[in-house]
Amino acid sequence: MAAIKTLLFDFGGTLDADGVAWKERFHALYQAEGLKMTADAFAPAFFAADDPLVGHLPPTTGLLETVHALAANLEAELARRCPGAAVAGPVKERTDSDRGGRVASRFLSEMSAVFARNRPLLEALGERYRLGIVSNFYGNLEAVCQGSGLAHLFAVMADSHCVGAEKPDPAIFRAALETLHAAPETTVFVGDSLRRDCEGARRAGMGFVWIAPEDVQAAEAHAAPNQSVLAAVTELPDLLKILK
Repeated sequence: MAAIKTLLFDFGGTLDADGVAWKERFHALYQAEGLKMTADAFAPAFFAADDPLVGHLPPTTGLLETVHALAANLEAELARRCPGAAVAGPVKERTDSDRGGRVASRFLSEMSAVFARNRPLLEALGERYRLGIVSNFYGNLEAVCQGSGLAHLFAVMADSHCVGAEKPDPAIFRAALETLHAAPETTVFVGDSLRRDCEGARRAGMGFVWIAPEDVQAAEAHAAPNQSVLAAVTELPDLLKILK
């Protein structure tokens, strides 16, 4: 393998959590608030809340506003789809708007803790590698990274809405590589999705490191039998020592 010169990262589920996507994290927080809904039932409500934000949030919209907009959309979707389950359990006396705000605040708090943990590592990696982000996002990825205190660490932040291509389309990966003047054979992509990140990296001709919790690793290992896998971004330096 050629010497690694460039590291590209997914954003949601990779830089802001240890391999757990926004949908799963929102579902867990809503369950903690008493929502009685399975993950399978929650998924279409989440996507119906998430999709309208793509291209409709101003490019300057920060992380706080983005998460609260998503939570507000989710509240509306949950009320529309299952009014009986929308306010259930120990918090049934509270209003949906209160619940959405609490969920958004907890989501942001958890993200902030992971950012604080990952930032020193990314700073150290940036001294040795060119760093970038490739994300299926809403069109405001740069503003979100600015608000997260991460933007200065990355030379490129490729947002699917801005690029006009979504992972796993190799076009979005190539857009990042072109900005960095990087070659795919000396680049590794770090992400939490086998379908979007691993497949996209493969099609773009670059290496891949999978970030996934241990239970997900066990459940999906058959889909990536020869894949490098870590439980968190903080484990990346040890793996890079082996790969270099």
